[in-house]
Amino acid sequence: MVSIAQETSFDEAEIFQLYDSVGWQPWTRDIAKVCRSLVNSHLVLVARDEGGRLLGLARTVSDDEMVCYVQELLVDKRFHGQGIGRQLLERLKERYAHCRYFMLTTDHESTPEGVANHAFYRRMGLIEHHEQGLSAFGLRVGNS
Repeated sequence: MVSIAQETSFDEAEIFQLYDSVGWQPWTRDIAKVCRSLVNSHLVLVARDEGGRLLGLARTVSDDEMVCYVQELLVDKRFHGQGIGRQLLERLKERYAHCRYFMLTTDHESTPEGVANHAFYRRMGLIEHHEQGLSAFGLRVGNS
């Protein structure tokens, strides 16, 4: 059984283990910074098993009126395919249904991770910006 709940404080070792399990090295290089970003997020939902082990996490940046940006959605690699990411994203979609924009960024579909990510998000009812006549812009992401 998986429980989904909002959390506001975070254990660095536990967060490191989760982010490391999916190979997010830019995040694991400064786990204290990641924990501060979680604390400063609009909402952080976590998925835990019956024993309290952290299985996944989703966090948003939002004005709670017009825009919800899903900054991160990740599930421990050992628990992929068990519906945990789906549960987290469904809870976010329900919570922010009133917002005009519900968005996220993921790897390009030409990358190994992108293929699976794009398929997952499409199954969840999300579509790319260009399919809605929209574009997204950002500064180039460095290797930091």
